[in-house]
Amino acid sequence: MKILAIDDQQLILLPLKKKLTELGYDVRTENDAKNGIEAFDSFEPDLVIVDINMGEVSGIEVVKSIRIEHKSLIPIMVLSGNTNDDVIVEGFDLGINDYMKKPLSLNEVCARVKRLIGVPETTNKVEKSNNTIIQQRCVGVVIPCYNEEKRLLSKEFLDFVEKHSGYHLCFVNDGSKDKTLEVLNQVKKGREDYITVYDCEKNGGKAEAVRLGMLHMAEKKDLDYIGFLDADLSTDLADFDDLVSTIENSDYKIVSGSRISRMGANITKESARKIISLTINYIIRKILRMDFKDTQCGAKIFHKDVIDIAFKEKFVTAWIFDVEMFIRIRKHFGLEKAQEMLCEKPLKRWIHADGSKLSMKDSVKIIFQLAQIAWVYRGK
Repeated sequence: MKILAIDDQQLILLPLKKKLTELGYDVRTENDAKNGIEAFDSFEPDLVIVDINMGEVSGIEVVKSIRIEHKSLIPIMVLSGNTNDDVIVEGFDLGINDYMKKPLSLNEVCARVKRLIGVPETTNKVEKSNNTIIQQRCVGVVIPCYNEEKRLLSKEFLDFVEKHSGYHLCFVNDGSKDKTLEVLNQVKKGREDYITVYDCEKNGGKAEAVRLGMLHMAEKKDLDYIGFLDADLSTDLADFDDLVSTIENSDYKIVSGSRISRMGANITKESARKIISLTINYIIRKILRMDFKDTQCGAKIFHKDVIDIAFKEKFVTAWIFDVEMFIRIRKHFGLEKAQEMLCEKPLKRWIHADGSKLSMKDSVKIIFQLAQIAWVYRGK
């Protein structure tokens, strides 16, 4: 039994194809609606799965082509984040057989496929696995890595992307002197569709590693949002997914994690570090002229259309680049608009990981870097 799946986001098609193929279906995917229509004739599918919102040609146009131009009655299933009643009604009027709204369970998709066209005769043994959720959006995550050979939590990252569709991880090797690059390439092996390794031959610091990674991911057309996360996972991946949900369901352009205490949260720091952090934060608020509680949290997510504004130019400082990003946004859009675009979301969990490279002595250097930022951006 053949299934043709059409969606302009490759990260959505990957888990769908994998699961349906495991069940014994012959699956072809197309991430361009025009190519999907052309493939309909040559592939001769028994079922078409199509998204609605796609580039120049929409899923509705694909349905019209199948039903009106080809005069075909084969089953059509729509998987879409479009919840417009008029669009849904139009789809059923044209003769679609099912309409499922993203996000949705991959197991449910498979159950509905079986109901529409039956179960293929196969000897494949399908191992029971965690249910994957087909998301409405696609997200790129940049993870800067410097000498992370022994600390990189590879299993946690891999388990997350296996369970959460729509994520593409970009590990940036910042000129590591140990075997970090070998570890990263091993993590990527066989997962090239949703894991990228960006190698910087020379160590340029976290700021430059994040900047290059963000610009690299911005070149991928199927991503809606791009963010960055520390390799030690001091911010939990589940918390990062909450940041994504916040930006997805709002008009914010940037959502930043915040390590402020709240009821039920597990936020741990050393007392001395906390005092220094409060002092630094006071200086930052004065420079930004914005009431940020925590600019330096290593978990942030950006709408794709502000990436160039925040990351195009090299940063002045090595560590406090987060402050520079927010200054660039404020300078570009104005203070009032920038405040409307930015959101701080408290984290449920944040732990200062053992082996973190930022010492208390480094914190003193940060104050001097803040003075440098204030001077460089004073007239811009």
